[in-house]
Amino acid sequence: MGWVTEVIVKTFEEAPLLLRVLAVSSIPAVMTAIGSIPVLLGSKMSERARDTSMGFAAGVMLVASFTSLLIPAVESGGPLSATLGFLLGAALIKGFDAALPHFHWVKGMEGPHKQIKKELLVALAMVVHNIPEGMAVGAAATRNLADGLVIALAIGMQDVPEGLAVALPLVPGKGSLLAFSVGIMSGVAEALSALIPPLIVEHVEAALPFTSALAAGAMIYVVVHEVVPEIYGHEHDEPSTIGFFAGFIGMLLLDTLLSAG
Repeated sequence: MGWVTEVIVKTFEEAPLLLRVLAVSSIPAVMTAIGSIPVLLGSKMSERARDTSMGFAAGVMLVASFTSLLIPAVESGGPLSATLGFLLGAALIKGFDAALPHFHWVKGMEGPHKQIKKELLVALAMVVHNIPEGMAVGAAATRNLADGLVIALAIGMQDVPEGLAVALPLVPGKGSLLAFSVGIMSGVAEALSALIPPLIVEHVEAALPFTSALAAGAMIYVVVHEVVPEIYGHEHDEPSTIGFFAGFIGMLLLDTLLSAG
């Protein structure tokens, strides 16, 4: 499947950096929108399916954080820069987590203005998840377009059920059309956050390893602090674990297949 990567890379390799990153980051954005479509058809998503899909997302995010972001950051920028970027990325999402009101299925409501309706808080929580995913795609695509494509495709696959998870809670109170629109906006937020790393690098080229580590820290924080606690404790631990390993192995295989020349 390496030829797929080569064709797309050749198509965009001469384009400006921001345009290249935006093109790649549009993949998970579109797949998030696709995942939201079933709300227009009256579809439902069981708690078991949600936990399994979020476990899959955690596996993908964990592998992508290390193989495509953190390890290259250490190799090109050194351990000190990578460590600082990694910690700052985690702190950045921690700041979003504290500043934005959002809802966790296990921990309940967090952040200021908790009186906001639960459905909107769920959507905000998923947007917080999407910011580091977008940054990861942007950082990888800034360094190497083929690597960015691999992460974009992997994250895009797990964004399909995430798009549905964002939209479904809004259906009862807001209607299917608005719920679908929020699912689309969640993908747009992910695509826009992908522009953060290239915007930094355009001003400070040497910051690329730092931004890669920053995206890795942000994603791993979401996995450990947000996703994993949410998928356990609902009597679906086994499917959640299977979903995690499926995402983990799937990301490894996708990385290998698409990177093979």
